[in-house]
Amino acid sequence: MAIDAFLGKWCLVSSEGFEEYMKELGVGMAMRKMGSMAKPDVYIIKEGDTITVKTESTFKTSQFSFKIGEKFEENTLDGRKTQTLVSLKDDGSLIQEQEWDGKKTIITRKLVDGQLVVECDMNGVKCVRVYQKA
Repeated sequence: MAIDAFLGKWCLVSSEGFEEYMKELGVGMAMRKMGSMAKPDVYIIKEGDTITVKTESTFKTSQFSFKIGEKFEENTLDGRKTQTLVSLKDDGSLIQEQEWDGKKTIITRKLVDGQLVVECDMNGVKCVRVYQKA
């Protein structure tokens, strides 16, 4: 499956374990509370071989752009500066690996029954967020 299947606007429909995951990342309590309440829309856009993921909510908007297989510096919504690598696996999933200060988290995006399923994992603390295509 090509990256094209991910393109478009996605709306959050469910979220499990997000607050625990943010806590593991080291996100402060106030930001965790706002992050838990936010129902972001995610836009995935492709221009040439550059892919942009834009996350919009009433609380905050962020975006990052990347080329598959090329490391880049990402400034995350919670203020971390990470070295990030996104790769496309044979099963069609997008794997985003963020590294900072000797720490690492992995964010997996995959399409399941027409929904975008985002799984975040840090030190075994997992979170699953499901988005419906708009």
